[in-house]
Amino acid sequence: MDKNFVPKQDSESIRSFTKALLADLRAMEMMVEDGMMESGVRRFGCEQEMFLVDRSWQPAPVASKILELLDPDNFTTELALFNLEMNIEPMLLKGKCFTELEERLEELLGLVRSVAHEIDTEVVLSGILPTLSKSDLHFDNMTPDDRYYTLNQALTKMRGGAYRLQIEGRDELHLEHDSVMLEACNASCQVHLQVDVDDFADMYNLSQAVIGPVVAASVNSPLLFGKRLWAETRIALFQQSLDTRSTTVDMRQLSPRVRFGERWVDRSVTELFQEDIAHFEVLLTQDCIEDPFEKLAEGRVPKLQALQLHNSTVYRWNRPCYGILNDKAHLRIECRALPSGPTILDEVANAVFWIGLVRGAREEYGDITKRLDFDDAKYNFLVAARQGLNAGFHWIDDKRVSAPELILDTLIPLARSGLSGRVESSDLDRYLGVIQARVESRSTGSDWMIRSLNDMKQRGTHSERLSAITAATISYQTSRKPCHEWDLARLDEAGGWTMNYTKVEQYMITQLFTVQEDELLEMVAFLMDRKQIRHVPVEDDQHRLVGLVSYRSILRMLSDFGGEGIKETVPVKLIMDTDPITVAPETSTLEAIDIMRKQGVSCLPVVKGEKLVGLVTEADFMEIAYQLLEDKLIEDQQIEESNPAST
Repeated sequence: MDKNFVPKQDSESIRSFTKALLADLRAMEMMVEDGMMESGVRRFGCEQEMFLVDRSWQPAPVASKILELLDPDNFTTELALFNLEMNIEPMLLKGKCFTELEERLEELLGLVRSVAHEIDTEVVLSGILPTLSKSDLHFDNMTPDDRYYTLNQALTKMRGGAYRLQIEGRDELHLEHDSVMLEACNASCQVHLQVDVDDFADMYNLSQAVIGPVVAASVNSPLLFGKRLWAETRIALFQQSLDTRSTTVDMRQLSPRVRFGERWVDRSVTELFQEDIAHFEVLLTQDCIEDPFEKLAEGRVPKLQALQLHNSTVYRWNRPCYGILNDKAHLRIECRALPSGPTILDEVANAVFWIGLVRGAREEYGDITKRLDFDDAKYNFLVAARQGLNAGFHWIDDKRVSAPELILDTLIPLARSGLSGRVESSDLDRYLGVIQARVESRSTGSDWMIRSLNDMKQRGTHSERLSAITAATISYQTSRKPCHEWDLARLDEAGGWTMNYTKVEQYMITQLFTVQEDELLEMVAFLMDRKQIRHVPVEDDQHRLVGLVSYRSILRMLSDFGGEGIKETVPVKLIMDTDPITVAPETSTLEAIDIMRKQGVSCLPVVKGEKLVGLVTEADFMEIAYQLLEDKLIEDQQIEESNPAST
């Protein structure tokens, strides 16, 4: 995104930018028609996004500090301060180019890691960071850059209300958020492929046709805020987090800004730009002083700044891109659907698979639009995101086939044929071999996370299990082993109790038994008796905390009735504490303990934005104390046994 834009503030600036946008489109149409773009050159590249975490495996908002020590040509900011992006120089598609890509990515990742270690931080490649929580998505964690604040302001205004997520998988996630920071939960490895102008329509359509199976083999984002959702939850999250469609419009069919598309491309790349300009309002503006037609008349290449800026705010999963390299204009297809991680090796394998398929499918299938319905291609993409390798596809010539069968029997050989003669066979063996082994073993990154989570079930807290997955991911990424060779994450990799009980949200009870203030008091007594709990929160219809009933208050009331029992239909509101002491999810454990001690309370409701989200009791701290005492005694015993002379 160009850093020279100005906020969308007045109608005049929008009209001026729109005028420049239309001029850029006409200039591109002229360039396409007259063949004024580079052809015959096969290049590719990628953008690598990542998360930063502290030693407790929680998001670390330290990107600004790290970037101060890195080369700005290769590294840049992302929306959140716990994200970073690194960019790889374009490479020619030949020889051992993919080995070179892997080594370059590892080299740059090593630079980030070494700098991160200096400030006690780690780097994680993951489509969605397992330990990320909603409380991490506040404005203080947004990168302090006007372009991000402006983007948030424009999207929120256009949205006309809160950002809502509704994603269903093994679990369900329903939540609201007040900013575009939900998008910061995503990290991808975006692959770019340069294509000729005359070939663009065919190559773009093929990229749409094959992206479903590629995603099925590459899924690495099954968890969001601790919920098990889609195999590649990024797809649903990204679309909903940047959706500007107003919830007040009922009957009109509006297009989402994050989209697969609605039809095949007929002739030219300009169809996509025309469609996006027609469908989507201008979000960001900038001063566009360049006249593209003057540049063309001078025999120079126009930057098409307005067109590029608008294109950066429309998020197609396969996005058309205009660029300039060595004073020559070119076109690229940017594949945005592939997740970050599980390892650099896995990511390069995903890139080889996609690039090889786009090229190989052209020779095998010809005009894909005559053999595959567009709606089937779109269906394949969505079912792959939901189910990964469990997906079933509608394939060429109305064939129905499972994801593993299609990938192993048809697509891996097709990807190899698309790159053979241009890329060294050793590269194809290495990277397509990773795809084959991953699919044969059904061991995608998402599969590994879910199996690891299930294996640790009933041990530790849910937060601790998510920390263990994150810690194990980092360990395996540094070993450079592909994900299909990973052992399951172990609970002890989380780092123990001291790393997983620093904040209230890491261990608070979220499956709550609650009542409303007009309910029968005996219902509270029933819940306490049958569920063996000592505190029952009282909430209203909007899940806002309005009171708290404790076991002691019940006993006091029974005492007041002289042991005869409560004969009247007493409502909860007559006995509840109407002003209970509360904490926020991000409250530190030390602060929570201090509050309990000073206030003489044994329970702290956890509230976020007036709504009840959890509960912490003294019993939770007793469990921590027991474990810490046991760990300390075991440690002392091991020291004594290893050093008998000291006894």
